[in-house]
Amino acid sequence: RSTYRSRPLDYPRISIPERFRQAAAEFSDHTLVYTPEHAHTFAEIDEKSDRVAAALHRQGVLKGDRIGLYCINGPDFVIAYLGIQKAGAAVVPVNLLISADEIAYILNEAGVKGVIYHQAMADKVAGFREQLAQTTCWVCMGDKPLADTDTLFADWLALEDEAPYQDFDAANDIAVILYTSGTTGAPKGAMLTHRNLLSNTYSVVSALSLRPREDRLLVVLPMFHAFAATVGVLTPALHGMTIVSVPRFDPVLVSDMIEKGGANVFLGVPSMYNLILRLPDEQAAKWRAVRFGVAGGAAMPVEIMRRFEERYGFPILEGDGPTECSPVTSVNPASGVRKPASVGLPVANVEIAIFDDAGKTLAANETGEICVRGPNVMKGYWNLPEPTAESFFGEWFRTGDLGYIDEDGYVFMVDRKKDMIIVNGMNVYPRQLEEVLYQLPAIAEAAVVGEPHPSHGEIVVVHVVAKEGLSLSTAEVKAFCRERLGQHQQPRKVVIHDSLPKNATGKILKRELRKHGEIERGVDSRSET
Repeated sequence: RSTYRSRPLDYPRISIPERFRQAAAEFSDHTLVYTPEHAHTFAEIDEKSDRVAAALHRQGVLKGDRIGLYCINGPDFVIAYLGIQKAGAAVVPVNLLISADEIAYILNEAGVKGVIYHQAMADKVAGFREQLAQTTCWVCMGDKPLADTDTLFADWLALEDEAPYQDFDAANDIAVILYTSGTTGAPKGAMLTHRNLLSNTYSVVSALSLRPREDRLLVVLPMFHAFAATVGVLTPALHGMTIVSVPRFDPVLVSDMIEKGGANVFLGVPSMYNLILRLPDEQAAKWRAVRFGVAGGAAMPVEIMRRFEERYGFPILEGDGPTECSPVTSVNPASGVRKPASVGLPVANVEIAIFDDAGKTLAANETGEICVRGPNVMKGYWNLPEPTAESFFGEWFRTGDLGYIDEDGYVFMVDRKKDMIIVNGMNVYPRQLEEVLYQLPAIAEAAVVGEPHPSHGEIVVVHVVAKEGLSLSTAEVKAFCRERLGQHQQPRKVVIHDSLPKNATGKILKRELRKHGEIERGVDSRSET
């Protein structure tokens, strides 16, 4: 078969605020956000987010406006996120790690009327606020606002005004604009509607067999990111589960919070699992109550998954999906067959097919571009009709990922389309090489990129980090590859690093590694305008 879809699953055709109010009524006394300082109930978050909506309304924020949210993980993020949506506006979450100029570009592009910022980010805010001429409302979470004219978030929460009534069109009204990381040019804002996100939470609950009142999800992934926002924030908020919130990734802190917060589901990216794997036994023992981990955001090396499951005794369910798809499109099921190296079966209501470059569907086990359709697929890119049109084959969203679907309907990611290396006309998929490299015992992290070459088209360049206390040589890496890889896959260069560059979710930034080679060749793209 050339396409595969999971079973249909009914979900309410309502907005996120409407569904959250239902959940808050049903689970009013249950903890929605746990921190060591306070257990915030559904009723408390509902009331406080109403006050945020009322305050925004008083500031002149109307349905369809955009509000920037620049905040670390915690209850205030959840309150502001839901409050903005209750006001009828769209949330524009800001990546905590990007530069002030990049933030200014995104918030100007989105035309935000206001910015709610955490005082922990105040220095960065000072670097971009002067560039936001159209932004009239500035709100500080904390007691140290940047300007006397800025409002304190705590003052909003002390108000007792009612939230404004909004008549939502769930299928068309934008709930969130999530900006992609700009790996292929300037960041683009994916417009996700209430229907997109709400339907995806129902698919996630079904795929992971999540249980209201029982499951407690540890969220250390940044809440501004698509994976954490949908799986870690919206899914618990709309379905009666608890968010155990951790503001920053530190393996010891995470282990302590797993135990203190009673978390039984962990959400992470592969690099996090790799670091948790190295914890001492007394920390590892704190993970005993975890039912399973969920991995996404990047390919999970099979060797790391095997070693992790062997040590910790619970399964890692690998899944996938781009920001534009709300984002979950497939996951290995919590109850059912798991296939290592696969990103699982399409989740409920999502259809996946493999297309060639001409837009023709391919058969089982044939490699092409992974394409998706369903109620989770974005409305389009904000103010960018041409890139929106280019990213679709009809109703099918083109993910830019290369992969195939096996005869059982499991999706296998081969690589990002743009990461594929062509050596002497032969396709080389970096992910396959990285799987081999992780089998070398001294390697802690590995990433493979291509580099232009006058006679071969491209050559393979390997970037690695040695495990603590172990040594690694370029000759050793090349010898290991010679025994296990074909001639066209052999690395011409091996670069050993102390660490590899990563984004806010811990995903290795291959574009930065390509720049490493560009600098070496004297063509550093960072100097280009």
